[in-house]
Amino acid sequence: MERNKIIGLFLMTIIVVIIVMSLSSSKDKVASKSINDPTILSYALDLETQTLGFYSTDDSGQYFENHGRLKQWLARENKKLLFAMNGGMYLPDLSPQGLYIENGIKKKDIDQKRKGYGNFYLSPNGVFYITDERQAFVVTTDNYLGKDNHRYATQSGPMLLINGAIHPEFNEGSTNLHIRNGVGVLPDGQVLFAMSKEKINFFDFARFFQEHGCQNALYLDGFVSRTYLPGQNWVQEDGRYGIIIAQIE
Repeated sequence: MERNKIIGLFLMTIIVVIIVMSLSSSKDKVASKSINDPTILSYALDLETQTLGFYSTDDSGQYFENHGRLKQWLARENKKLLFAMNGGMYLPDLSPQGLYIENGIKKKDIDQKRKGYGNFYLSPNGVFYITDERQAFVVTTDNYLGKDNHRYATQSGPMLLINGAIHPEFNEGSTNLHIRNGVGVLPDGQVLFAMSKEKINFFDFARFFQEHGCQNALYLDGFVSRTYLPGQNWVQEDGRYGIIIAQIE
């Protein structure tokens, strides 16, 4: 009887382990499906171990305009471009539309206007910034404090997520479709960049960041969106835009 009791307990333990492993596997599959969305290119960086910077002009003051020119410039400095994405809206001369800080130097003041033409002024808009301590944040423009330890910052709009909620002006099922790119911060502090491979509305694009656990996410731009990410077989070196956010080696 004692032997049968031991065997029974052993079999029960095996069954429990199998059930737990099955549930864990199921969760992994759901997460993997979300992360590997075939319609959205995404890339997460850990700023503690990876180098991310903002780039606008070369040594002569000329705007890089695209990832191809930045890549060539970095190569002359014996640096390798690993990832790049256009980093915010710009004026006709390619200068930033709103706040821009590069290597601790403020090159453009924050735009506090509440009304204006275009997506930038679809309130609330926001700021993506990185501190000297290599921490990344996305905040609404009204909540941006502009401290001295901000190494990089770019202002754009609209916000995609505000405190975990999708921007109230976005409509599910909207037919306002464009290629779009944006940035958010994951719960573990990593920076999540995303660009749609196909035309997408604001609501669905914002929901992508929401599903990944971002509390705040910022729209960077639309039809001009380009990403350089050879690690995922996605290389776009053309186009003409202002700020570039890039990871180098």
